[in-house]
Parts: sequence; C-alpha cells; structure tokens
Amino acid sequence: MRDDFSLNLLDWSKKNVVTLVMDTRVLIWNPSMKTNTSAEIVDDHEEGFFTSVCWSPDGRFITIGLDNSTVQIWDAFSPKPRKVRVLRDGHSGIVGSLVWNGPILTTGGTDGRIVNHDVRVRSHIVGSVRGHKQGVCGLKWSPSGTQLASGGNDNVVRIWDISVDSSDSRSTGWPHRFEEHTTSVRALSWCPFENNLLASGGGEGDHCIKMWNTRTGACLNSVDTGSQVCALAWNKNERELLSSHGFPHNQLTLWKYPSMLKMGELNDHTSRVLYMAQSPDGCTVATASGDKTLRFWNVFETPTAAPIKKYESYPFSDFNIH
Repeated sequence: MRDDFSLNLLDWSKKNVVTLVMDTRVLIWNPSMKTNTSAEIVDDHEEGFFTSVCWSPDGRFITIGLDNSTVQIWDAFSPKPRKVRVLRDGHSGIVGSLVWNGPILTTGGTDGRIVNHDVRVRSHIVGSVRGHKQGVCGLKWSPSGTQLASGGNDNVVRIWDISVDSSDSRSTGWPHRFEEHTTSVRALSWCPFENNLLASGGGEGDHCIKMWNTRTGACLNSVDTGSQVCALAWNKNERELLSSHGFPHNQLTLWKYPSMLKMGELNDHTSRVLYMAQSPDGCTVATASGDKTLRFWNVFETPTAAPIKKYESYPFSDFNIH
C-alpha cells in the first residue's frame, strides 16, 4: 500500500464490502463473513498502478483510478471480478480521487482537472473543469447531490454547483473558494445532519480542521489538531466528528460538534493514518496507515448503545488476509 497523501486507497461499500488498494492489486473483503475469505483484482503492470478506489452507489461495481490517467470499472459480484469498462481521455495525469453522484462518476487528477463521467453512455465525459492550479486530492459530493467540494494541493477548497459542465458558463462558476488552509487539503466531509456544512482538514504544517457554511461562505470554526489532517468522518447518529492524522502524532481524534472539544484520542497506529472509510451503518470505521496495518474501530455508537464509548482496534493481520 502506497504511503501517498494524494491518493485514496480505501473504501467500504453499501453491501458491507471493504476494498484496499496495493499497487496493482485490490483486496475485496466482507468483514461480516465468519470465515477469513477474500477476493482480489489483479491487473497487469503494463496497465499502470492503482491510485484510487471507490464503490458505485449500489455496491456492485468497483471504480479504480490509475496512474496512467485512465479509470477502470469492475463487476465485483461476477463469479470472478471482471473488468467491464475503461474510461479514457479524462485526465493527463494520475487519477487520485473518485466519487459517485448517482450515475455520474466524478474524478480528480494530478492535472488539476475535475471530470464528470456518465457511465450510461458511450461518450462518457459530460463535463470538466480545471479549478485547481495543482492536483486534486479530495472530492466529495454533498448528501443532496447538488454541491461538490474539491480540495487541492494548491491549498484551496472549492465548492461547485451540480453540473460542473465546461460547456455552460452559468454552471462552471464556483459559489465559494476557500483559501484559509496553508497546505494541501485532502480531508473533506459533508455533515449528515446539517445542510450546507462542510468540514475540511489541512495537511502537514496546517493541522487545522475548518467548518464551512457552503451557502454563505462563512468559516464557522477552526481548530488546530496538532497533526497533519488526512481524513474526516462524521458520526451519523450523534454530533461528533472523527479525524485521522499524520505527522507528527499519527493519531485518531474524536471531536464534539459544534464546540470541537476533544472527546478522545486513539494512538495505535505508528505511521500516518492516510485512509479512512465508514461502514454502511456508520458505527465502525476502517483506517489504513503507512505502518502497513488496516484497523477497524468501534468508535461510533448507535442511539441505543451504552453512553460510555469503548474503542476497539483490530489489526489487519488478525484476519490472515495477505
């Protein structure tokens, strides 16, 4: 697994299947299975290295970005995973970010472009913009599917309208451009219980989590976490936010919203916690780190759970999947 701040190598599907990218291999694993079983996607080195992964909204197809500027779509539920489509011509560099909005796949690359692909049609590119001066390392559609947040290596967060269509000048403008971060912005997460609320995190040297009202453009809060912010995840049942971090402390931190008071800190990882994904029920979080472990955390409660949190971590090696 690559230790790269610009890539996105972990995802958890609606059907409760976890994927982890390792160069030219993608591990596919159902954590609810009683036995330690897994499947793999393995591609030829000539096709390039895998640099991002994202499940389709229905949880059937795995979308994979590559360092040769293409995107592959795989049917994960065939008797054996099979490649069903390759999307070309969208980028001229590494495809490091992927996110779905219904049938539209949005991709971000090191070329600074954001591209919309309609996978239902042969001419799949239906809109593109070059909104960042450097590579795009974070992409997230809002829960309503009407706003797209992008974070870049140019230290900027942009908010886009629904279409992101370069053929229509009325829809290419961005409502807001946030420039308050001082380093790359990879961590983005839309709040599930408050409309137009976006959390963003800055990289090494910035260390800040910022809260934005994407309707007014106001920065509602900013907190210095003490470490590079790699990923963010909201609790779907309580007003809490989990952040994963890199240098210098490599921790996970749980915050109370809106006060942003620190509720707990988890320090099991020994290298930066670059990748984070949430289970379909929202209660469990998976983290993958430069220390070469994938861990699962029972960090969020359901509304009926006991009020005292118990944090549990399971190293990937416990499941004998290699």
